[in-house]
Amino acid sequence: MAPNSGFAILLRSPWWVSFVIAGAIVLACGALLPADVAPFAAIGALPIVVVGCIAAWRQWLAPGSARVQSALDAAAAMPWRDFADLLEHAWSAEGHAVERLSGTQADLRITRGEQTLLVAARRYKAASHGVEPLRALQAEVQQRGARTGVYVVLQGQVSEQARGFARDQGLALLEGEALAALLLKAPARRT
Repeated sequence: MAPNSGFAILLRSPWWVSFVIAGAIVLACGALLPADVAPFAAIGALPIVVVGCIAAWRQWLAPGSARVQSALDAAAAMPWRDFADLLEHAWSAEGHAVERLSGTQADLRITRGEQTLLVAARRYKAASHGVEPLRALQAEVQQRGARTGVYVVLQGQVSEQARGFARDQGLALLEGEALAALLLKAPARRT
């Protein structure tokens, strides 16, 4: 699905928006079309209702803002080794094969089927994230023949130049709610 298609936008919107649009379509069909045709035309709102149900389900399952912030705060308090373990367990829980890399610009190799991603997460506590670590990750991606790279941002700000470079090179920035959602997938550790 295209990221800016009507359905994709509705999936990112609050669930009730889809139901309001579907209701407006049904009302318009009832008001503007002959009575014998209106019910059949109103069925055209059914895909929007389905999208609304999917959006409601996703939003119901999404972690709340307090839980997201708690996960990010807990990760920020971790030393590198524990944070890397958490990332490894989270991606493993999604069904990916995870391999630690040493002596490279990438920290993890994530594989699922034929697709390989390289993850740079060592600078997760940096105050600012510029282009240089992204360039190094992109060079590593090309050298190892990976599909793309993922740069993890837990703290600090990513410069606009770095965001542009990531977008142009097809690198993903994993930060904020998306990072918290991944971290929350890691199985709870037993103490």
